[in-house]
Amino acid sequence: MNPKLKSKTQESLSAVLPVTGIVLFLSIFLVPLEVGTIVIFLAGALMLVVGMGMFQLGAEMTMEPLGEGIGVQIAKSKSIMGTILFGVAMGILITVAEPDLQVLSEQVPAIPNIVLILTVALGVGLFLAAAILRILFKINLSYLLMGLYLVLMILSIFIPEEFLAVAFDSGGVTTGPITVPFIMALGIGLSSMRSDKNASDDSFGLVALSSVGPVLAVMILGLVYSPKDAVYTASELTAVSTMQDVAHAFAVELPKYAKEVMISVLPILSMYVILQIKNRRHSRTQFLHIVIGFLYTYFGLVLFLCGVNVGFAPVGQALGQDIAASGYKWLLIPIGMLIGYFIVKAEPAIRILNRQVQNVTSGTISEKSMNVCLSIGVAFSVGLSMLRVITGIHIAWIVIPGYILALIMSRFVPKIFVGIAFDSGGVASGPMTSTFLLPLCIGACGALGGNLMTDAFGVVALVALTPLIAVQMMGLQYRWELRKREKDTVHENALPDDSDLIVEIEEE
Repeated sequence: MNPKLKSKTQESLSAVLPVTGIVLFLSIFLVPLEVGTIVIFLAGALMLVVGMGMFQLGAEMTMEPLGEGIGVQIAKSKSIMGTILFGVAMGILITVAEPDLQVLSEQVPAIPNIVLILTVALGVGLFLAAAILRILFKINLSYLLMGLYLVLMILSIFIPEEFLAVAFDSGGVTTGPITVPFIMALGIGLSSMRSDKNASDDSFGLVALSSVGPVLAVMILGLVYSPKDAVYTASELTAVSTMQDVAHAFAVELPKYAKEVMISVLPILSMYVILQIKNRRHSRTQFLHIVIGFLYTYFGLVLFLCGVNVGFAPVGQALGQDIAASGYKWLLIPIGMLIGYFIVKAEPAIRILNRQVQNVTSGTISEKSMNVCLSIGVAFSVGLSMLRVITGIHIAWIVIPGYILALIMSRFVPKIFVGIAFDSGGVASGPMTSTFLLPLCIGACGALGGNLMTDAFGVVALVALTPLIAVQMMGLQYRWELRKREKDTVHENALPDDSDLIVEIEEE
């Protein structure tokens, strides 16, 4: 087995295993599930593990070299209009292939999947182009984010309230395992062509701006589509009695997802082949390596989506429904917090973020402290999401103060932490959030008779909000530690050394 594939599969297993264990525990002691349901859930979890492993390896082999190469080419280009058009095109193509977005689109009622996906993709494309221009023209990220989030807050007053949670969820799911490696590599490629002292700081921030675009685009879409007319069709668990039934349930759906993924991935591969023929950036060996990466991406994404939609998400929805209807609805809060705590610890993107902060701060902020901070923060976010499902608290009362706090903090932390924090807004809301926590909220909301659009959706948005505050808290700690060291250094230099004291004593 490919060592890298083995490593990625192990990472995927560590992400899925805690949730699987919690579901099995609940099915034994709190909400009895049929044996057939558990078997189809475990089969879906297995496909999820293998699919995520293959997909992450493929994205690493393809998206990072593709993004960095395109960043270098854009930096060399002198055509602003060409840069904008290329940024928009690449943002759309990458986002259409994002698995988290496809999972979300399957669960939002009233809006056809393709409409939501293309709306979000257009938002990412436009703002990716804006993010590229920010790096080229050296525009301050903090001021830009303040202006954009102010626009979002004003616009949120005018859109239907049923659409607000879906809009912020859309911003979280677009920063997934295929989009983030490409966009971050694009930033590295762009900044590598600059020689000024702020080049490395400005390499961060592309993901942050690309996350704003979908929120704005879906808000505008909300003015056209009326979610009040939404009729949600709940996911139904396939009735199985034998292992042959289980295999048949997945086999029937597999061709559907194979076709959908082909349509999503083929444009990206075609774009890469065209660029390779034109620029000859990669050698023949590198070209074959990237093409193999696309194959990993394709097959991994097919397995991932099939496992999620057939065996994993329906069980999450059924579990939420049964817990809410059992008279123990308040248990949704601690159960959700427990799942949130373990999910964020296992997310591969979170591990990368933690190492990144440790390297940037030269070990002042350790990987372990970052991990604990984010785990507690995400657990708190999921607990708030479950509280919203039970009580119907409007998401604006949580999201808007949260973003205001994050933007205020951005004026007091080192510049590089602003980019890292807002880039990391989507890394915590990884595949497990959209595939299990969101269906869990939908099932519970349906059982309690709540409004699906206002109460169930929003869990991805709240989970994505946590790192913005947590990383900047670490940035404030880092600044305080630096100032403390500087004061100690000045104090030590001001003190006379031992030899001077001896001379003074002898003279007396």
